[in-house]
Amino acid sequence: MKLLDNISNVYLLGIGGIGMSALAQYFMLNNKQVAGYDKNESTITKDLEKKGLIVNFEDDTDQIPSIFQNAEQTLIVYTPAVPEDLKIFEFFKTHGFIVKKRAFVLGKITEEMPTLAVAGTHGKTTTSSILAHLLKQSGYKITAFLGGISENYQSNFICDGNEVCVVEADEYDRSFLELSPDFSIITSMDADHLDIYKNPQELIKSFKEFVGKLPSEDHLLFKKGLDLKGKTLGIEKQADFKVRNIQVEQGFWTFDLEYENKILSDFRLALPGRHNVSNAAMALALAIMFGAEPQKLKKALSSFKGVDRRFSYRFKSDDLIIIEDYAHHPEEIKAVYYAAKEMYADKKMMAVFQPHLYSRTQDFMDEFAESLTLFDQVILLPVYPARELPIPGIDSHTLLKKVKKENKKVVEKSELPEALLQMDPEVVLFMGAGDIGKEINPLLKVLRNEN
Repeated sequence: MKLLDNISNVYLLGIGGIGMSALAQYFMLNNKQVAGYDKNESTITKDLEKKGLIVNFEDDTDQIPSIFQNAEQTLIVYTPAVPEDLKIFEFFKTHGFIVKKRAFVLGKITEEMPTLAVAGTHGKTTTSSILAHLLKQSGYKITAFLGGISENYQSNFICDGNEVCVVEADEYDRSFLELSPDFSIITSMDADHLDIYKNPQELIKSFKEFVGKLPSEDHLLFKKGLDLKGKTLGIEKQADFKVRNIQVEQGFWTFDLEYENKILSDFRLALPGRHNVSNAAMALALAIMFGAEPQKLKKALSSFKGVDRRFSYRFKSDDLIIIEDYAHHPEEIKAVYYAAKEMYADKKMMAVFQPHLYSRTQDFMDEFAESLTLFDQVILLPVYPARELPIPGIDSHTLLKKVKKENKKVVEKSELPEALLQMDPEVVLFMGAGDIGKEINPLLKVLRNEN
């Protein structure tokens, strides 16, 4: 029996999250009544409301529309970020409703169509977005649940059929173990989410358990060097899929892909950063493994525009460039730095970083300091707590002391525009997985008043 057979209504707790909002759109497309709760109004919730969804921002059971109070016909979906003591959550749990985690629901959906799952501690949002675009432009009728807003489709959800499902496989809370993948990519297995896994070995063990859900090792693609069995991708090194002849031409990366004694030449990618060549090649290789026509893929890749908050330009002038990126891990910060340096080698680079989670800041304190030290100037905002309570001694001031740069400071959000302009940077990288993006518009207002 399919998940939604006896369900008329779906209520999502945390509906403004990137993953939950994609599910909300899926349910709407399947002719369900959809509503939800979120703590804060956002661009995502506004977009959902424009589509006709009811979104509640008060933790008040009286705010739940009456149609969603029918326990037999209403599915409740939640994420691990939802507090257990939320009144609405407690109401649903104690009144006989069907209450399921987002990961479980997404897993049930992936049982219903061939599924290509993109996993990894870095790069999975960009890689899955490229993969979805490649398949759609190659003629497949796809359903895609993405972890970011695709610039091509201005959405984190794409659906024009069920020939294939593309899904971002999230390792947090072991959520990806609920999926039913037919093919998979693993981009990386660097240590992360140690609040869940306790040590890197447990994280790797979970990835291997995820790989075990595939029908065959030949349906797995991973970056050469990872401790896995399947097909490999190598950048300028021998592998099942070898990326070679990487160059920059007129603002595009160009490269060739060699596999099975074939060479596909002159792929073009408009995204900055050498790491994105790897992401694109991963998506191309898995599309080929799935059966896509290589020549269609070449044209499709050249038209990929990117993902919002992944090296997204927010301001450009002769004197100042502002870029926003979701980078929240030391390796991601390094990748952003090198991507920017490739394009603006002679300019003064500033990092404006909002650490995400006290636990991650504690686990990677030295690594964060090392990556931030690459920049000429560093501004830190207070730690974005998300689902966590503070950890004594773990804060942005502690991190700043370890950053080996003189031109550095910790500021509150309200102080950011003045502090940034006093330091007179040339290229500013706003980075973090919290709400740091909201601080860009106030800065832009100051800049426009000055100009």
